[in-house]
Amino acid sequence: MSSSRRIVIAVFPDVDLLDVTGPAEVFALANRETGGRAGYLVQLAGPSSGVVTTSAGVRLIADLSFDSFTGPDGGGVLDTVLVPGAVDLHPDGPVARIDQDVVAWVKTVAPQARRVASVCVGAHLLAAAGLLDGKRATTHWSTAAQLAADHPAVTVDPDPIFVRSGKVWTGAGISACMDLALALVAEDLGEQVALAVARQLVMYLKRQGGQSQFSVPLSRPAASRRDIEELRTYIAEHLDHDLSAAALAGRMSLSARHFARVFRQETGTGPAAYVEAARVEAARRLLEGTDLPLEQVAAGSGFGSVETLHRALRKQLDTTPAAYRRRFRTTTS
Repeated sequence: MSSSRRIVIAVFPDVDLLDVTGPAEVFALANRETGGRAGYLVQLAGPSSGVVTTSAGVRLIADLSFDSFTGPDGGGVLDTVLVPGAVDLHPDGPVARIDQDVVAWVKTVAPQARRVASVCVGAHLLAAAGLLDGKRATTHWSTAAQLAADHPAVTVDPDPIFVRSGKVWTGAGISACMDLALALVAEDLGEQVALAVARQLVMYLKRQGGQSQFSVPLSRPAASRRDIEELRTYIAEHLDHDLSAAALAGRMSLSARHFARVFRQETGTGPAAYVEAARVEAARRLLEGTDLPLEQVAAGSGFGSVETLHRALRKQLDTTPAAYRRRFRTTTS
């Protein structure tokens, strides 16, 4: 389809299975959540078309060969090229494998694509192809030192869950492929679609180093009571409303004392702490993904004032809004 967003994922012997299937599932759910409006078309490309055995022993079928991208049509129109990775286990720990077939393919297709992204140790392949020189990038924490040593022209930051540098994205380790794919969906279709996909995946996410990842409300265990689960959704969608314990108790038609006890039993935290965490999460997304002034970030996340926003981020993340934005921003500078 000419209107589709064509995503081609590299596959090769011993590739990490989740690095391939995780993003593919995110894009498939985005199609479903939008009734097909997202238009994602996911294809696999390998050294040859046909069977590729992953590190898990599960076999995948490559739709296309790498050579098919060097023909007259260059493999067709590309939206996104996604490069997963593979590791070899050494006595001192995992070492990212540099598959020269993949490196050569990346050099061929990168100029054709709107964006290029790596998953986990796939960053080493992008670096070997010269795509990360002069850029900031991340990878799995266990191979970050290897990436920095092998490619001194790359600024390696092992902390963020993903990094965007122009048209090139790099993601951190293993399950972070889901966060990266959600970020790509958010860029294409907006935060609300990405959040809807995250809810379908029931993702319980914590950013490495203590920074919360996509959707703090989903980082809590699911409630057994439907009314509490519905209240959590209400909180996430009405952060600028009165979400005091008294107001929430009134919404549940419970006494404040009984509501607080039930809410803590179902979520593991008190109402005030939960609301503050949800507002911090909303502020985090705005700081990462927009250039809005702090007054608008505070208003949009329900804090009301920049001073309150400062206090909350200092309390929960031990940082300031400006420092957080400098470190974790995902918009193109």
